Amino acid sequence: MKNRLAVVITHPIQYYAPMFRLLAEEPDIEVKVFYTWSQAKEKVKDKTFGKDIQWDIPLLNDYNYEFVENFSKSPGSNKWNGIENPELIKKIKEFHPGAILVFGWNMKSHFKVMKYFKGKVPVWFRGDSTLLDETKGLKTLARRLVLKYVYNNIDKAFYVGRESKRYFLAHGLKEKELVFAPHAIDNDRFFDATGEYELLAKDWRGELGYTNEDIVILFAGKFEQKKNPLLLVNAIKSLHDENESNLKLLLLGNGPLEAEIDTAIRDCSFIKKLPFQNQSKMPVVYRIADIFCLPSKGPGETWGLAVNEAMACSRPVLVSDKVGCAPDLVQNNNVGEIFESGNLEDLKIKLRKMYQTNLKSTGKNAKEVIAEWNFNKISEAIKSELQ
Repeated sequence: MKNRLAVVITHPIQYYAPMFRLLAEEPDIEVKVFYTWSQAKEKVKDKTFGKDIQWDIPLLNDYNYEFVENFSKSPGSNKWNGIENPELIKKIKEFHPGAILVFGWNMKSHFKVMKYFKGKVPVWFRGDSTLLDETKGLKTLARRLVLKYVYNNIDKAFYVGRESKRYFLAHGLKEKELVFAPHAIDNDRFFDATGEYELLAKDWRGELGYTNEDIVILFAGKFEQKKNPLLLVNAIKSLHDENESNLKLLLLGNGPLEAEIDTAIRDCSFIKKLPFQNQSKMPVVYRIADIFCLPSKGPGETWGLAVNEAMACSRPVLVSDKVGCAPDLVQNNNVGEIFESGNLEDLKIKLRKMYQTNLKSTGKNAKEVIAEWNFNKISEAIKSELQ
């Protein structure tokens, strides 16, 4: 008889669909994904990008799923009342799961599932929160009490890295209740077995006016305060003032800081900007650059999966110490550098250090490191808990 796993998650996400496919391939597992944001069947309105996002890669193939109707008057995955599914518990019960894996607790229906099934069916949780942005004070103490209450409703948590594990331990979970299931991307989609992506990137790089002597730094993501792209803009401008003329910056994305960025890069021919690019283009986009930088200052940069993607494209990475993946992927791995968040001078120092080394060798190391952070390990971790 197959072990049945119910998964509760808001909407199809490119970083999780491959995991569900792998689990569905297991002969001893029957998985069903319950999507709780029925309004997101086709596309998701992303408030930060400021547009509807419709991914151009398949997210619903080769696994069993159901969109449970969401009756929220203001639907969304970033607020407590944004997910209200009166039929969710009933539908999960009809599936007769041997375990339930919940993604995200801070939505009404997800938390109700955790509370209802605790003690009846093993309740598992997947999350990537960290303590990186935590400050001392009464609000933090109050939040810790609330989160201890929340996590008292689960039996196990699947943590994604060191900072994630530290977070769960701080909120009452014990070592035996924690299972490592690394944050991963679809590495195979970003690897370049034929060399086609590199050739396409070379052509695109030429169209953008870059030469072989140029060192291109890439920022790809939302133009928002959390990711702090303006710090990187200011670092590149400052380095240019110091005669680093071969240093170029490519900004890719959209978001609320766009007008401010446009003003900051006006008359800067060494800084170019491209709009949001869909998933099928990203393996090429990363390869335009020589270095990928994620200069986040938080709060909320719990991991930074763009770092995984850049590393899978054999690109060295430069991240701030507020990026959740820094201790796992970057520290002591010879794949790039970590700088102090918000520190312009440290960012410049680490940039100089990187482009004065062999970037191709560092990029090769990056690809080798990220190959170990894959969906197979997540699938194996879940499978081992089901048995």
